[in-house]
Amino acid sequence: MSHTDTSASERKAREVLIVGGGAAGWMTAAYLAKNLGTDRTGGPRITVLESPDISIIGVGEGTFPTIRNILRSLGIDEAEFMRESHATFKQGIRFDDWEMPPQREPNGQLIHSHYFHPFEAPYWSREELNLVPYWLLKDRDKRLPFAQAVTFQKKVADAGLAPKAIHQGHYQGPLNYAYHFDAYRFAGVLAKFAKGLGVHHLSGNLTGVGLAADGAIDHVATAEHGDLKAGLYVDCSGFRAELIGKALRAPFRPIRDILFTDRAVTAQVPHDCSDCQLESYTVSSAHEAGWTWDIALSDRRGIGYVYASDYTTDERAEAVLREYIGRTSKAEISPRHISFTAGYREQQWVKNCVAVGLSAGFLEPLESTGMVLIESAVNKIVEFFPFSGPADASATIFNESMTRRYETIIGFIKLHYCLSKRPEPFWVDNTKPETIPPHLRDLLALWKFRPPSRFDFVLDHESFAFFSYQYILYGMNFETDYEAARPSLRQTELADQLFARIAAFGEQASKDLISHRDLVDAVYREGFVERQAPPPRMRGVKM
Repeated sequence: MSHTDTSASERKAREVLIVGGGAAGWMTAAYLAKNLGTDRTGGPRITVLESPDISIIGVGEGTFPTIRNILRSLGIDEAEFMRESHATFKQGIRFDDWEMPPQREPNGQLIHSHYFHPFEAPYWSREELNLVPYWLLKDRDKRLPFAQAVTFQKKVADAGLAPKAIHQGHYQGPLNYAYHFDAYRFAGVLAKFAKGLGVHHLSGNLTGVGLAADGAIDHVATAEHGDLKAGLYVDCSGFRAELIGKALRAPFRPIRDILFTDRAVTAQVPHDCSDCQLESYTVSSAHEAGWTWDIALSDRRGIGYVYASDYTTDERAEAVLREYIGRTSKAEISPRHISFTAGYREQQWVKNCVAVGLSAGFLEPLESTGMVLIESAVNKIVEFFPFSGPADASATIFNESMTRRYETIIGFIKLHYCLSKRPEPFWVDNTKPETIPPHLRDLLALWKFRPPSRFDFVLDHESFAFFSYQYILYGMNFETDYEAARPSLRQTELADQLFARIAAFGEQASKDLISHRDLVDAVYREGFVERQAPPPRMRGVKM
């Protein structure tokens, strides 16, 4: 790193220092190196300062399909990434008991309700006919669940099948998908790739941050390497927020008045057998004061209970987790308790420092938005990189954009809670209007009379498409009264044909696709085999 006396405000971003490793730090390093080059190729010198004393919480990470775009653009081999990260495929999220608690039958059996949020867009989005109004006007007691009616991904996932075939190549496939993976191992994949591009790695502990007269960061102090200077500092130090929080004092905006959870208790659970079925979706189950996640990696399950300490105790939360795990596994577990404050910084780029990952903000992992927010930030850093001029020339635009993205995600997460009819205090309080962001309240009022539309959202600020809102709304049995539109909907016959076509595609996919476990095992052994044409029986599926 540079040790010149150039003032921080004048120092050009020819040197980038990323403080902190993990997925945030190494993804930032890899993406900058791939898009801007490194000092090896005439680009900026990029260095990651990683503390050897800080471990990553490896409970199993869920992701969103946009991660495929990042990995593809980096040029990382999909099969290699999956093997080294112990990754499996993820086709969506199954929500158990979110609308109502499980009901007990006269014989004592508990009946659990669920709905599915698939990653695949509704089939009608590729046709001129919007099927949602026709689904809304069907007999409520006879129509299929929304996700099952408008896409066949639910049928594929419910059957334990993979979203693609081994011959369909890297990051390709007939159905949209993301991954579950080991976060620690994933960071290792990114680190290996970034170093191959010329990113420098320093192992050391941050001991202090020196500020220049203009308030920018002048240097960071380390025990092992002395003072390190750069033109642009990227804070990937996690919850500690060593640069953006402790040094630059960018305020943190908590959101506990909207999202109540502030604790998690987690465990790693081995599979009961080597060839057990792997669910290709995250299972999110509602409980009395929060919800559990259940993620299937190739070698184990990552399970955790996210809860609100205002509504339960840590002891009771651990009991809930143990009870949940005990339904499907007899393994001994060693739970780990985690405290967090949900929220974000409205100023994530301050002078010559930009925060990425947990240092910028944290939202509960309900819809796997952690990686999405990292992806959004690193894309913008590349776009706004200060090759010349002030280091913070684009800070205002960056901060406004990231703030809006956090706000829209918060609203989307709150949507899951505020539609619940569960009777426990935690859930009842989540439905109170004063806890629902005003913009979401306004949209819910609109959606009583029409379904969500793409025109309801500003795409540059959204992480979720409008049809994701439809999956949540109608999965939770939200009522949209569209009866007045019935005379205008004159293509009922065509709509019924499309619904039937979707069902037929599901039947055909069930014959053409292999089990999720079998595909994961094959990918680990052989990798993907590129082939342009789809298998014969899938040729008729328009995707």
